[in-house]
Amino acid sequence: MNIFVGKLNYQATNEDLQRLFSEFGTVKSAKVLNDNYTGRSRGFGFVEIENDDEARAAIKELDGTSFMQHTIVVNEAKPKESSFGGDRRDSFSRDKRRF
Repeated sequence: MNIFVGKLNYQATNEDLQRLFSEFGTVKSAKVLNDNYTGRSRGFGFVEIENDDEARAAIKELDGTSFMQHTIVVNEAKPKESSFGGDRRDSFSRDKRRF
């Protein structure tokens, strides 16, 4: 299961997330996202735990707790929505007519 972790301390690293979530099960990956331009943490990340029951336990136990002096938000990650806002075919066909 993929888990979203928000409101992270900007000093938190991938290894910090790995250690925190490994208490609940086998962590396949732990990633703090960084800004592409500054390289600075964006204050959130994702953790993938192999076993769904262990992942749910981690979410239940860690959501709203203090981690590195920040109260974190932990929940199941939702699929990323399209950034096009609407039917992609319509926006592309509209662009073609302008040229």
